[in-house]
Amino acid sequence: MNTEVLITGAGPTGLVLALWLTRMGVAVRIIDKTAAPGTTSRAMAVHARTLELYGQEQGLAAEVVADGHKVEHLNIWTRGKRTGRMPLGKFGEGLTPYPFVLTYPQDAHEKLLIKHLEAAGIRVERQTELTGFTQDKNGVTAQLKNASGAIEEVMAAYLCGGDGAHSTVRNTLGMSFEGGTYSQIFFVADVEAEGAVTANQEGYFCLNPKDFCLVFPLKKKNIRIIGIVPDDVKKDIATLSFDDVAKRVAADTNLNVTNVNWFSAYHTHHRMADSFRRDRVFLLGDAAHIHSPAGGQGMNTGIGDAINLAWKINAVLRGHIVPDVLNTYAAERMGFARRLLKTTDTAFRFVTGGSYLSGLLCSRLLPYLAPLLFKIPGFGKMAFRTISQLGIAYPRSALSAGSRDLPIVPGDRMPFIAAHADASNAGHWNLQSFGDIPADVKAFCQQHGLAHYSFPYYRVGTAPAAGAFYLVRPDGYVAFAGSVEDVPLLREYITRWRLIFRQKH
Repeated sequence: MNTEVLITGAGPTGLVLALWLTRMGVAVRIIDKTAAPGTTSRAMAVHARTLELYGQEQGLAAEVVADGHKVEHLNIWTRGKRTGRMPLGKFGEGLTPYPFVLTYPQDAHEKLLIKHLEAAGIRVERQTELTGFTQDKNGVTAQLKNASGAIEEVMAAYLCGGDGAHSTVRNTLGMSFEGGTYSQIFFVADVEAEGAVTANQEGYFCLNPKDFCLVFPLKKKNIRIIGIVPDDVKKDIATLSFDDVAKRVAADTNLNVTNVNWFSAYHTHHRMADSFRRDRVFLLGDAAHIHSPAGGQGMNTGIGDAINLAWKINAVLRGHIVPDVLNTYAAERMGFARRLLKTTDTAFRFVTGGSYLSGLLCSRLLPYLAPLLFKIPGFGKMAFRTISQLGIAYPRSALSAGSRDLPIVPGDRMPFIAAHADASNAGHWNLQSFGDIPADVKAFCQQHGLAHYSFPYYRVGTAPAAGAFYLVRPDGYVAFAGSVEDVPLLREYITRWRLIFRQKH
């Protein structure tokens, strides 16, 4: 076998998958048909859950935060003035070490991931593309074509397709990619500008009766503008320029744009594959699902796919869990992608509905209603959990078992505990207990080589968690929840999945 895992596509999703697998000791090859990494900023938002997961890779989260720009407030701007200001940092405080939205251009993001991957001994094989593959119970046999046209046959245990919306892997499998294309043409521009919207380096959601415009700060006083090309601009998408949207941008934002560093116009889609797995072949990122850019969820979702899949492939390859665990990748990530697709599509259609009523609601009611909603106790934190992807949970996963009467239940993300940050996102299987835990629980952990973090007490909301323990997966989600009387059930859980914890990390 030439490698254990072959990855197609070297965007953030493929790079993170390669980096995590390499960190775990899995042999990988990652290919991409482009000659070099992207040089434009493209996806920009990095959310708190992604940064938490990046905290598992030495130095990565700190470097991303240092290179990016923290957006701790989101403003609503309507008819030339600010009508609301939402303190994202306040809403996220205590929930995560990263209570903000980070703006970090995709080209810089990819370069940093490549740097870490090369430091681990792996280089992206450029100008190399997948031309076909077959699979059987023993592995995948793939044909690769390099820049000179030479064909190489590669054998791998698994093939992972992170090769974008036009995925060769998905098309070769014959999987459907149901959904549609929005009629509106999106534009994205990185510009230098002057105006009240740029003065405080915060995020702005600029509303008007027909569409919207998002403004986010980047480093070096640049800003990112995302919007919709006005309906009265009748030009081919390939010939559009910032000049075609400048008047609308000025009207929506009151910005005086002094320089345009990058502009792109494109149609966007809302689609999802009918499955994320077929035997030894997996889809992730844009190859599996694509969404409206509203909310900046797409890239973060792909990175979440990669880390969910990485630890499961590693555990199966090492014989540390039953192969059936690979079924939970598709079940967990498809469930989230489907919900995300529905919510982003609904939100986008509401804002851009075009009817008199939707325009009235967006430009007249929403700007004043939203700030009032965020004054409702708990609403802001709920909204932050949603935007930041902290709220992703897998309660129906086959991996989620144990008591559902505790304040933290199976499938939940294990909450961040500031005083015990080393346990909150350890990157490997661990057991976290609260309050007085009998000696047999500690003995159980020693017997199984399971890392154990014991805390005196912890309160979730108004419910105490004393006397509870949680078996936490490598990606930070609760696999099993129980109290001291549930130790026999925990033993059954470990036997069922044939879990072995003595792994190198």
